[in-house]
Amino acid sequence: AAHNLERACELDPRNLPYLIAFAELYECLHDYEQWAKATDRIPALHPDRKPPRIWRAFIEVDQRADTGPLRVAIEKILAEDPASAKNPFLVSFRFNLALCDRDLDAAGSLAPALSQKEALSFPLEISPDFWVGVVARLKRDENSARAAFVRARTEQEKEVRGHPNAAGLLSCLGLIDAYLGKKEEAISEGQRAMELLATARSSMLVEQRVKTYFAIICAWTGERELALQRLEILAKPPSGLSYGDLRLSPLWDPLRDDPRFEKIVDSLAPK
Repeated sequence: AAHNLERACELDPRNLPYLIAFAELYECLHDYEQWAKATDRIPALHPDRKPPRIWRAFIEVDQRADTGPLRVAIEKILAEDPASAKNPFLVSFRFNLALCDRDLDAAGSLAPALSQKEALSFPLEISPDFWVGVVARLKRDENSARAAFVRARTEQEKEVRGHPNAAGLLSCLGLIDAYLGKKEEAISEGQRAMELLATARSSMLVEQRVKTYFAIICAWTGERELALQRLEILAKPPSGLSYGDLRLSPLWDPLRDDPRFEKIVDSLAPK
């Protein structure tokens, strides 16, 4: 893949989708040096594009759990173009930044504005109400959290009915059920989603995410041993896990008091 994408970029060096795909390949592999080099090629050829500046700053979040460069990049873009505050792409990164920093007021104001297809932490489609519920739970507002998760479930269930063999959609439904305390349903949906991966032609990203979501489902339904077993496997590259994700995301909070979890996190830390 690296060879073919490099050749494609040589043949058509200003082709933005090729350059993005080339960078995303190294993102999936957690080859941060090559990811940075590939990403740096984009603004050099497309200096007017704002997303590459965000992608470049996000590498530090993924690799080092350092949100500083991302915050600086976002603030600079907003200062240059205040209207971009409503851009779905930027909203997703601002929300993710707020969530990583546990800035719950900012996260709460941004969550309802999330676009279903733009949410950074969940490239698979999930209702923005899920994130409204996550923030409410972090604020210990359980009534609001449950109401948001119920709304999210209604929406997600409708999507699953329309696409019963979509592993990603089913996996997200399992995640919502885990947050609602529906243990049996959540585990079943998560397992079924992984079974669908074996029979469907899924992208690497979908496969990584479905397996990661199952680990989160296990964590939130009290199946700690199973969650840690899955994480030990997922920590081996290529995978959807990163040091920044495990260190910062509140979705892993149920495991934070376990030394085995910390050992897995430390294994992904930058050397």
